[in-house]
Amino acid sequence: MTKVIEVRYWAAAKSAAGTASDLIEVDGPLTLADVVRRAADLHAGTRLPEVLAVCSTMIGDRPVGSQDPAAVEVQPGSTVEFLPPFAGG
Repeated sequence: MTKVIEVRYWAAAKSAAGTASDLIEVDGPLTLADVVRRAADLHAGTRLPEVLAVCSTMIGDRPVGSQDPAAVEVQPGSTVEFLPPFAGG
């Protein structure tokens, strides 16, 4: 059975990726840094890497906050959401 991590893009990230979501096939857990790298690789030649660099990130319903992406583990079956900063209140 194929294991996946679902990546969802919002606002400017969705625009940069040209899609609302991607499925990343995995053999086991990845770090959040690996998820970001793999998502960017799926959309090579776009501005997605720059947008992801400024996004807030959630894994499921848990905000990642200021944690080091290389130290955050993402399990297969998880959903990672990238939320760009937005104006307003």
